[in-house]
Amino acid sequence: MALKVIHDPHELQAYTLSLFREGKTVGFVPTMGYLHEGHLSLFRCARRENDVVVASIFVNPTQFGPGEDFERYPRDPQGDKEKAESEGVDVLFMPRAEDLYPLDFQTFVEVERLTRGLCGAFRPGHFRGVTTVVTKLLMLAFPTRAYFGRKDFQQWRVIEQMVRDLHLPVEIVSCPIVREPDGLAMSSRNVYLSPEERQSALSLYRSLRKAEALFREGETRPQVYEQAIRTILESAPHLKKIDYIAIVDGLTLEPVDRVERGTLIALAAHVGPARLIDNWWVGVDSLDLPS
Repeated sequence: MALKVIHDPHELQAYTLSLFREGKTVGFVPTMGYLHEGHLSLFRCARRENDVVVASIFVNPTQFGPGEDFERYPRDPQGDKEKAESEGVDVLFMPRAEDLYPLDFQTFVEVERLTRGLCGAFRPGHFRGVTTVVTKLLMLAFPTRAYFGRKDFQQWRVIEQMVRDLHLPVEIVSCPIVREPDGLAMSSRNVYLSPEERQSALSLYRSLRKAEALFREGETRPQVYEQAIRTILESAPHLKKIDYIAIVDGLTLEPVDRVERGTLIALAAHVGPARLIDNWWVGVDSLDLPS
């Protein structure tokens, strides 16, 4: 089946509802485009588990704050189409902003407690934009399952909570972080980095490797992890600032007194012009890449 590109929200909804009536399962992958191997891994997972794969490409303006990188966020619609088709995506939804947010738009979806910390504390309104657009996309794609990468761990947990709270009829599937061979978490924003800045960005991965080593040694004190991580990050020459080093419960995202299986160690730091995030889910994730 050749890739079907849809721009109109009503056309997508009519198409996916017809699939539902036919009893077909739909796997949905929402993205902001500039596709990389992390996105493609989600497409493959959706392809394995569903009859039809629908993906969206939409740089959502409501999740960017003042002074953030909405205008310069990398875009490559033609390349995205080619990559999606090569991975067996059946339908690519590429709406215009005015179709999802008409002039009289005034309805938003918000999750409260899970959005207060981590990125939510540094990007006011970000998650309101995310949960609103994801709700809209789920209502248009009408999927059986929707796929999210765990690099955006807080986003995944927030959406999982939202779906549960609103009784939305979709299964949320999380997939592991995809990394470059040297450990850098794949991100569309990596394109902002110069070669020297990219080397500095590896400090995020190195600090998580250090945390893993501490865990294997039996260390349980969060302050020991935080100091070890901070030391490594602050040694990177192109690091501009650290937004947070969070050591939290992997379900509630609340700070913990003891590091154990299920603890999440999450980082956000500015390297050169890029704000980068990474995380390690203790006892669940593997960081066993070459040093």
